[in-house]
Amino acid sequence: MFNIQNYSTQNIKNDILSGALVAVALVPEAIAFSFIAGVSPVVGLYGAFIIGLITSILGGKPGMISGATGSVAVVFVSLGLSVANLYPELDREALSFMVLHYILLTSIIAGLIQILIGLLKMGKFIRLVPQPALFGFVNGLAIVIALAQLKFLEPSHIEQYHGYLEIIKASFSENYIMYIIIIITMATMQFLPKVTKAVPAGLVSIVVITLVVYFFNIDTKVVGDLADLSNVSMPSFIPPLSELFSLKAMMIIIPTAIIVALVGLIESLLTLSVLDEMGGKRGSGNRECVALGLGNATSGLFGGMAGCAMIGQSIINFTSGGLGRLSSFTASILLIILVVSFSGVIASIPVAVLVGIMFMVSIGTFEFSSIKRIKHMPKSDAFVLIVVTIITVFEDLAVAVIAGIIISALVFAWKHARIHARVDYDDNNKKVYRLDGPLFFASVTSFYEQFNVENDPDEVIIDFRDARVMDSSGAEAIDVLTEKYKKAGKKLTLRHLSQDCKKVLKVAGPFCSYEEDDPTYKVAVNI
Repeated sequence: MFNIQNYSTQNIKNDILSGALVAVALVPEAIAFSFIAGVSPVVGLYGAFIIGLITSILGGKPGMISGATGSVAVVFVSLGLSVANLYPELDREALSFMVLHYILLTSIIAGLIQILIGLLKMGKFIRLVPQPALFGFVNGLAIVIALAQLKFLEPSHIEQYHGYLEIIKASFSENYIMYIIIIITMATMQFLPKVTKAVPAGLVSIVVITLVVYFFNIDTKVVGDLADLSNVSMPSFIPPLSELFSLKAMMIIIPTAIIVALVGLIESLLTLSVLDEMGGKRGSGNRECVALGLGNATSGLFGGMAGCAMIGQSIINFTSGGLGRLSSFTASILLIILVVSFSGVIASIPVAVLVGIMFMVSIGTFEFSSIKRIKHMPKSDAFVLIVVTIITVFEDLAVAVIAGIIISALVFAWKHARIHARVDYDDNNKKVYRLDGPLFFASVTSFYEQFNVENDPDEVIIDFRDARVMDSSGAEAIDVLTEKYKKAGKKLTLRHLSQDCKKVLKVAGPFCSYEEDDPTYKVAVNI
């Protein structure tokens, strides 16, 4: 919750002003993501309000902005197609109603899954995402944010144009005023903070340019052209339809809910990590999981779609001085007030201003330093960075991050798939293999290659002091090697294995010597 005693007058001002900026920027985003999901803009606006409100109070990172997002909305597209196939007899209006209720129940279940993940303290697994994958995620998301703005600059009747050059020419000739406004907005956000930081540059751009466009009657696309916001009311409780609890419906809802939950958590926890790096203070991943889950479940019960953290708006808030919970709280409250009470004002905001702000967010989000680092990175890390960036742009955030983790894990396994042995003889002329390196599934072959069972003397010692048995594959390899020495009629002694490892061994157990300085590591075994 808020601790007002820790707030100075400057903190309060910065949080309220940056929250106001974010509230305005949330409106077109929520509307756009609703269109992607195939539902009314109100569903996205309600989701942005409810999720933003709950995570602002309970979330794991003060000032982080959550709401309806494109990564989650894309998942709902496939849900809508599945619902259409399940109910082919419904007309368009009835089908939209049914899709909405499927989305609401999916949001509730996804939220419950996220709460469970948070309570089980599984949010820490975000640490498994390697730094190159994090850079790739951020860079890919920056590109996605920029590309998402291009649809606002498309010429009307775009289908009549052939080739990118024709589309670009038509866009400039038809939307040249929008391009001028975008340039002015970006210039304001770039240079105004160098003069004064008393008011967020993005908010100045919105207010000034909206007034100029309104009073000078400049013909340009405004938010009101995207959706009808004239009859928006406060959200109310919407109970799930009873027919959605059938087996057929659940076969669609539950898999989608799992994907929504995982995509939402990945994006939220990665956003939290990005803000941790920017601010230097570490947030709580598990707390964010619970807060996001509670927000999504509540959103589904009150007519809103599921969502997650929004890296673009979070960075807007952070760079505008909104570092406390009051900023994200202000953003959510002002959002619903603006939409319900001042829909006419919101409808008058030029879309080009918001596009300009998001272009600057994209530039600020992109890790340009990672481009310089690529040539100094190991080739495997550079490959992960590039692959994650490409997959984020063309496929999906969750797929990109999972691919980055898998590639990094495989590279790690390949690099460490060697175990070495130094050979010498002790005072009793016994041959000693002194192993060095990890013994796990990837290094088993290398382990076998170190030994010469046929030509070894009658007494052999294998010393594991500088080695570590990592998994059951490693323990199995020790058993296999021990069996070979046993069949050859040679005496084998195994030194410096952990008690845990000795318990796992089936054949080699009797050949283990028990040293006072045996290690205490645990072996990962399949249960």
